[in-house]
Amino acid sequence: MTEQSPPEVDEKRKKIVEFRDVTKRFPTGTGTITALERVNQHIYAGEFVAVIGPSGCGKSTLLRLLCGLEHPSEGEVSLSFESPDLDSAIGVAFQDHNLLPWLSIKQNILLPKLMKGKASAQDEERAESLSEMVGLKGFEQRRPAELSGGMRQRASFARALFSRPSLLLLDEPFGALDALTREKIIADAEDIWLRQKFGAFLITHSISEAVHLADRVLVMSARPGRIVAEIPVELDRPRTNHLSDPKFAQYCEELRQHLEL
Repeated sequence: MTEQSPPEVDEKRKKIVEFRDVTKRFPTGTGTITALERVNQHIYAGEFVAVIGPSGCGKSTLLRLLCGLEHPSEGEVSLSFESPDLDSAIGVAFQDHNLLPWLSIKQNILLPKLMKGKASAQDEERAESLSEMVGLKGFEQRRPAELSGGMRQRASFARALFSRPSLLLLDEPFGALDALTREKIIADAEDIWLRQKFGAFLITHSISEAVHLADRVLVMSARPGRIVAEIPVELDRPRTNHLSDPKFAQYCEELRQHLEL
């Protein structure tokens, strides 16, 4: 197996996301808080980017800007997808799975379609295929309350993938899981990404999770959030096979040092 090359940085690669001098401020009862300050970054099509940083540094604000839930105070966030429909071009999975308890797992995966009308036979097949892909085959008709936390998170991940998004946003989706379940789901997430190669943007507090999944890891400073380091991860894929590689530990230590600056 040859070592993976770092992501190319050239104009031939399509940028699906670009932050240009993005600053975000929030008014409060005691003044104005600057959450982000002059952020310049991008995500290429098919690239997996992770963001780490101290609590309150603005990581989730970056994701909310991409979702359209917030708008920059200064600067610009541009999105460029083949699909003009942002609802289908972007998938989102949060730490809270947000499954509807009265629907089956299959119906929850189909929810993006059901909210717009009736699901077709092709949609049903897609939901079943995704259930199998995330390890939920045989549980499609169960309700969320009948499943473990890890299985509910898998269903949330499948729902985020239903529309075949160009960009998948992951806001600490594995943070509430126990260590063994988290390790398994991260390995499965990498496998799914390797097969489908959508763009991905992961917010996480876990250094090892970032190194396991990302092509590039961005390190943010304490508030106001700025990108203080950008580390390409040049390890073989699947990384699940290389968690004990000394290089894996070296990347984790390098990122830890940047966080401590």
